[in-house]
Amino acid sequence: DFNYGADEYDAEGNEEPKALPEGSETMPYIDESPTMSPQLSARGQESGDGVSPTPTDGLGTGGEREAGKGLEMRKLVLSGFLASEEIYINQLEALLLPMKPLKATATTSQPVLTLQQIETIFYKIQDIYEIHKEFYDSLCPKVQQWDSNVTMGHLFQKLASQLGVYKAFVDNYKIALETAEKCSQSNYQFQKISEELKVKGPKDSKESHTSVTMEALLYKPIDRVTRSTLVLHDLLKHTPADHPDYPLLQDALRISQNFLSSINEDIDPRRTAVTTPKGETRQLVKDGFLVELSEGSRKLRHVFLFTDVLLCAKLKKTAVGKHQQYDCKWYVPLADLVFPSPEESEHCPQVHVIPDHELEDMKMKISAIKSEVQKEKANKGQSRAIERLKKKMFENEFWLLLNSPAIPFRIHNRNGKSYLFLLSSDYERSEWREAIQKLQKKDLQAFVLSSVELQVLTGSCFKLRTVHNIPVTSNKDDDESPGLYGFLHVIVHSAKGFKQSANLYCTLEVDSFGYFVSKAKTRVFRDTTEPQWNEEFEIELEGSQSLRILCYEKCYDKTKLNKDNNEIVDKIMGKGQIQLDPQAVQTKNWHMDVIEMNGIKVEFSMKFTSRDMSLKRTPSKKQTGVFGVKISVVTKRERSKVPYIVRQCIEEVEKRGIEEVGIYRISGVATDIQALKAVFDANNKDILVMLSDMDINAIAGTLKLYFRELPEPLLTDRLYPAFMEGIALSDPAAKENCMMHLLRSLPDPNLITFLFLLEHLKRVAEKEPINKMSLHNLATVFGPTLLRPSEGESKAHLTLASDIWSHDVMAQVQVLLYYLQHPPISFTELKRNTLYFSTDV
Repeated sequence: DFNYGADEYDAEGNEEPKALPEGSETMPYIDESPTMSPQLSARGQESGDGVSPTPTDGLGTGGEREAGKGLEMRKLVLSGFLASEEIYINQLEALLLPMKPLKATATTSQPVLTLQQIETIFYKIQDIYEIHKEFYDSLCPKVQQWDSNVTMGHLFQKLASQLGVYKAFVDNYKIALETAEKCSQSNYQFQKISEELKVKGPKDSKESHTSVTMEALLYKPIDRVTRSTLVLHDLLKHTPADHPDYPLLQDALRISQNFLSSINEDIDPRRTAVTTPKGETRQLVKDGFLVELSEGSRKLRHVFLFTDVLLCAKLKKTAVGKHQQYDCKWYVPLADLVFPSPEESEHCPQVHVIPDHELEDMKMKISAIKSEVQKEKANKGQSRAIERLKKKMFENEFWLLLNSPAIPFRIHNRNGKSYLFLLSSDYERSEWREAIQKLQKKDLQAFVLSSVELQVLTGSCFKLRTVHNIPVTSNKDDDESPGLYGFLHVIVHSAKGFKQSANLYCTLEVDSFGYFVSKAKTRVFRDTTEPQWNEEFEIELEGSQSLRILCYEKCYDKTKLNKDNNEIVDKIMGKGQIQLDPQAVQTKNWHMDVIEMNGIKVEFSMKFTSRDMSLKRTPSKKQTGVFGVKISVVTKRERSKVPYIVRQCIEEVEKRGIEEVGIYRISGVATDIQALKAVFDANNKDILVMLSDMDINAIAGTLKLYFRELPEPLLTDRLYPAFMEGIALSDPAAKENCMMHLLRSLPDPNLITFLFLLEHLKRVAEKEPINKMSLHNLATVFGPTLLRPSEGESKAHLTLASDIWSHDVMAQVQVLLYYLQHPPISFTELKRNTLYFSTDV
């Protein structure tokens, strides 16, 4: 009752999936669809190696037949299996073919792969090949000289007893695939080898060879175990209970089924879904969660990319205990799928972008809930309370996942309809695009799926999917790495490997809250094949596990620019990612690395500062300079009310940076900031010239650094607890009283500088429609910088490094936001106005 031929048989029309009788049980992951390839004719049985019975001699139950007929059925089952076994051996041979030359080059000065990589990719293939070759050589003569006394149960029993080799293969399968994928990305020779491996056709086949990818061949052993188990099922059904083979086959089936159920959980089940119009196996190539803009609102979809079709689905709501199913929203055959260019997508709906401050608010909420969960766990809290918090966290993270993506990814069906996805990462957008374009290079046919076909294909999605959970951190197990919290310093040095000169730049993405976002961008290096950026960035990590680098060619074509805010029209030249290993990264020294992408090598260095390290305010040892020196000392020395550095940076930002998108939020180049710091510290007479030439983000970064490096925060350690209590007051009059009194209690230099900065930040926020910096965004950037206590004080406040947006940080932001939203506060009014009650703080 099962289809156990090799899938190449489908492609050649040799073996057809058979219809299942009513109520028959199916094994996991096997395609039960008879509807897909009506044009394929079943091979006649006289050839002796195809099993496609017609209804008249279909496989019935053993009880209805005389023993002779049962033995004849055994021969049919075995000859069909033998033919597919021959194909399987040829596939393993094709996989082993490149192994020897690769090993030979591994010890030379120009290896294609290292011995370790070869060992990983081809792990256990040789052993599996030898087991099946021996099995085939023993079984073949028995089937060819068939008579009623033939026994072969011992061969199947031996085959089942060697399944340990498959277990080892399965355990290594994922790593083998990842290694092969990485090696083809970084080595063109290996990419060519792995894209086209030649598999010998069966002896009596017209085709001498077929080309198959290495990825497809590496999946064959996993597929094979299932098929062998199905054959055992059929053999048992047609073997009389008193036949000497019966107990042996029973034993082999038991071993195989136990083995299957143990590995089905572990493997990447990219099973055969159904066949394509050309009769080839339709396989799942990629799947994942994407946000679709549908009828003006954002919907989370699970998108499946098959060999010849892109299918967009959503998970149906099902009752507890019911089998989950997907509901197909739409599909586009790849033969009809095109990517509209930005200028062709005028009619696409305008994307409603959620303001940054709402996203930041939500991140704070999520982090506050995380802290509560940790506290509950530490205090052995009630599991119900923890579950409630986790549920709340999931809802908030889901909202963030749905509302933060803003990069448009458009899909168009030649026959009319367009679809729009929103992604948070250009890296992912290009991964989807490349995967689709790679499949489109093949000779694809347009088609329309019948409702039954669509049902079968959608039904297969649940089994086939490789991404099971929505990518939010609350879906992580407790023992999974929480990722890194703190600051990653990255220097992007240079790149080489470009074929021709271009205007090139890089962007850096890290994952936070379960999805990737772009965090930094180098300057454009013009007209070069070897850009030397040497730019340093400080990137805030919020539970991050990976760093991605994308290399772009800048587009200066006026017609393509400014279609909409988030359209990226520059061309991706290459992309790559590395895992942020906490052990490797957490050293004081710089760690140099190279990412290889499409033949391009990007050199970079990085080091990591954990959040508790970055909280430290360290007083300067030197008496001169301005950084790390008390503000009262600096103003007294300068005979000024506001430090010179603060006045100059603010003046420059107001002159030419007030309309800069993301001013104060986007990090400047760290080397520029260090240069400015040195100039201000030395009180160099060239300060003004240097300021006028410097990138405005570096000047904004220098101002932030100055406040961050003060030996105590601008709003002082002494008053910090009172600010925390004042902002928590509910009564508006009491809050106003307290917050104004606290300002009055500040030393004069601190107060005058704070009010000077406050008015500047309000002027920046007035330009929010252009610079996208709201009062809330500015409070988020400056709050902790102006309030966070110094080292001695913060010891008491520090708990988990991952409490990044802990209660304290939220409160620090709220304090600054309170003053930013307050009507103008004048120093003289404040000092004169003693109507407020005055208590010792």
